This record gives sequence, C-alpha cells and structure tokens, in this order.
Amino acid sequence: MNSTLKSILVPIVAILLGFLVGGIIMILCGYDAILGYQSLFNGIFSNSYFMGESIVKITPLILSGLAVAFAFRTGLFNIGVEGQFIVGWTAAVYVGTHFEGLSKVVHLPLAILAAAVGGALWALLPGILKAYLRVHEVVVTIMMNYIALHVTNWFIQEKMAAGGGTNTSERVFQTASLSWKQFSDWTAFSRLHWGILVALIAALIYWFILEKSKVGYELRSVGFNHHASQYAGMNVSKNIILAMLISGAFAGVAGAMEGLGTFQYAAVKGGFTGVGFTGIATAFIGANTALGVVLASFLFGGLQFGSLNMPYNSQVPTELVAVVIALIIYFIASNYSIRTLLDKIFTKGAK
Repeated sequence: MNSTLKSILVPIVAILLGFLVGGIIMILCGYDAILGYQSLFNGIFSNSYFMGESIVKITPLILSGLAVAFAFRTGLFNIGVEGQFIVGWTAAVYVGTHFEGLSKVVHLPLAILAAAVGGALWALLPGILKAYLRVHEVVVTIMMNYIALHVTNWFIQEKMAAGGGTNTSERVFQTASLSWKQFSDWTAFSRLHWGILVALIAALIYWFILEKSKVGYELRSVGFNHHASQYAGMNVSKNIILAMLISGAFAGVAGAMEGLGTFQYAAVKGGFTGVGFTGIATAFIGANTALGVVLASFLFGGLQFGSLNMPYNSQVPTELVAVVIALIIYFIASNYSIRTLLDKIFTKGAK
C-alpha cells in the first residue's frame, strides 16, 4: 500500500471511527444516534441558510488552521494563534471604523492588511525569543494569548467603544465590510460573506510559499534541521522569525474575517473565542497541507454549526458533538495503529 493512499485513508478512517464511537456513546446515554446524526447533517445541509452559516463558521477555521500548519511545517508550534486572531480582529475593526471616505477597493484591503500586520507583530516576540535565546515558543505564545485578550479588551473599551457605557465598537463602514447583499438573498439572510474566497486564496498562498518558492524551501529546511541548514549557509534565526511572522499573519487575517464579515464590530470578550485552538485540530487532521486544512475546516466548522440543530430535533446535547470531534482527533493521533490495520487489510486483500 503506497504512502499517498495511506495518508488519504488514515484521516477518513479516523473520522468514520469517531462517528461510530460517538454514535455508541449516544446510544449508551439513551439517545437515538441515527436521529442525532440526521439532525446534525440537517443542520448543515437542509437549507441555504444553514449552508451559508456553516461556511461562515468554516472561514476563520481555514485561516487559523493554515497559521498553525505553517508553523508546524517550519518546525515551530504556534499555540498563540488565538491571541494573534484576537489582535487581528481588533486591528481590522479599528481600520474599518476609521478612515471614512475611502473607496472599498482601498479600505477593505487596508483593513485586512492591518489584521495581517497585527497578527504578525503579535507573533514577532515569540519568534525573536526562539531565534536568539532559544526560548520555547509554546510557553511564550500561550502567555501572549492572555496578554492579547486583556490588551485588546482595554483598547476596545478605551479607544473604540461606541459610547453610552457600551463595550462594543461602532460597526465597520460599508467600504470595509466583507458582506454582500446578494449572498444574504441567496442564503435566506445568512451572514455569508466574501471571507470564504479570502480564505481559499490564503490556502493557495500557503501552498505556493511552502511548495514552490525558495523562501518556503529554506523555511522547511530550517524547521527540519537547524544545524544542517546553517551549515548550508541559511540564516536560521531570520527564518525562524519569518516563519512566526507569516504564521501570525494568517491568524490575524482569520480575525479579520470575523471583524469585517461575520460580526462587523469588535467587543470586549469574557474569554477566548476558541477559533485559534480549533486551528490546531484542523492543522493536525489536515496533515499540515493546504487542501487538508481546508477539508478539515469544512468538517469541524460544519460539525460545530450543525450541532446547534441537534437539541431541537433529537434532544441530543451539543456537547456530544464535541466528544465526536475529540474522538476524531484521538484516532488521528493513533494513526500508527490505523496505518498498521490498513497494511494488514491490504496485505490480506493482495493475497
């Protein structure tokens, strides 16, 4: 059995096992598993509104997954995507609520660029500490998440609040909005916006940088072996910092999808959004490839939104979908066992 086919089959088997074991848990808890899954998929595909809202959920997951995956592919573990996401969201809305009078072709790209820069700069310090002091990026990026949450909350309250004691900014100007009325008409007033196109373009950029550019070759080489790369004449410290900057930029743009598309404002948050952390799972299941991350984001985003329909139609609590997602991740993590099982099955089939 060749490695390419195995790489495709392992996540598929993991997903099927996750659904199977999740169904068994539903039955043991006294629920109708078939009705539960039927309600789940109806909550994604049954009408245009649900499909539009599912894509809204999927869009930032693609970008946060790309952010995590880019760091993985370059030998880094960027746990700070959540913080970079929040900073990007705030930066995009700040630009979107200022600079009145700009045309859309200037204002919208400027707001998205601000988000990318914000996310990249928030990833810069962990990159510098890793490059020059060998401080582990996991520890620093985790701490930076909390700093991002509280700093952006202060900034929104003090510098962006709409007034009247609110903890919410003004809505972004239409010239900086990702929304399009035609999408709303097509999807029965869902919040579907242009962000999905931005996310797919980002996936292409990700693929091009890592697979087709000299910069990507150096980044992957440094991630694979620092010493060999340095011996070959590559600047290891520069490449570590660059990898963190690009990863942070993807995360920041993910925040812009929420700030300029889904919500179109920034608000004080009582806790983390979870988008950055889910990006870790999408990168993991997507095997850190552009296409894999996109497909994994469709899976997770669809499950998360579709699960909202389950309590109404089947009385199955939404928490059971979180269990299914956790099981899928568990089986992906157990990929050695799945690969061994597939080898045995295909070996027997060949005989």
